[in-house]
Amino acid sequence: MTVNRFHLHLVSDSTGDTVHALARACLVQFEDAEPIEHIWSMVRTKVQVERVVAGIEANPGVVLYTLVNEHLRQPLQERCRELGVPAIPVLDPVIGMFGSFLGRRARALPGQQHALNHEYFARIDAMTFAMTHDDGQAPWGLNQADVVLVGVSRSSKTPTCIYLANRGIKAANVPLVPGVPLPPELFLADRPLIVGLTNDPERLVALRRNRLTSLQSDPKIDYVDLDSVQSEVVAARRLCQEHKWPVIDVTRRSIEETAAAILKLFAKRQGLDA
Repeated sequence: MTVNRFHLHLVSDSTGDTVHALARACLVQFEDAEPIEHIWSMVRTKVQVERVVAGIEANPGVVLYTLVNEHLRQPLQERCRELGVPAIPVLDPVIGMFGSFLGRRARALPGQQHALNHEYFARIDAMTFAMTHDDGQAPWGLNQADVVLVGVSRSSKTPTCIYLANRGIKAANVPLVPGVPLPPELFLADRPLIVGLTNDPERLVALRRNRLTSLQSDPKIDYVDLDSVQSEVVAARRLCQEHKWPVIDVTRRSIEETAAAILKLFAKRQGLDA
């Protein structure tokens, strides 16, 4: 029997971001799957586990959980077994592998990925940097960046910078606008990795038209004219070639895929990748 619509219980002793992201990553592989999500976050007491179990009894379905405390896991597992619903500890295989490889037991402390450590503050700092240096703002700080993205309008510069910032990378972006000179600081910057982003001209025209419609703005002829946009793209590629900046075509890439390609270039530049 094929099931499309079902109850999905996501149980976590922390924010639930991890189990939610994992569930989403798996479910995209199943066309027409429609989970009814029940998110149970910050589950850290037996009373809270009892509430979760009551919710599962009321709406039986798949249970994914990331509880690390054995005293909380056991009653959840036992009740799911009695109800005949699958309960999957999604982190167990990975934690087990690390434990075997490192030769030590896991600490079983909930929410450690959200601890206020150096990595956390680095991400906050990077996010502030990305917003301060978005769309060519504060060009005097470009040489403090880890990565600078250059590209024509609607080539995903800003969302890619935000994604990189969430990985602790200080990213700035500079738009390539016809007739507008680039800041001299861009050409003097020797610290950051400078990457050009480009897109298919027809795709750019469609994105720009949608953008103007959402803003209820009158169409600017050159901004959405295919010949003009093609000239923009050619000029952008030529600029990157002249300065030996790597170029990434984002036409068929998601933000995550573009960021992954940039991170690979960054690691190679840092000597961390062959």
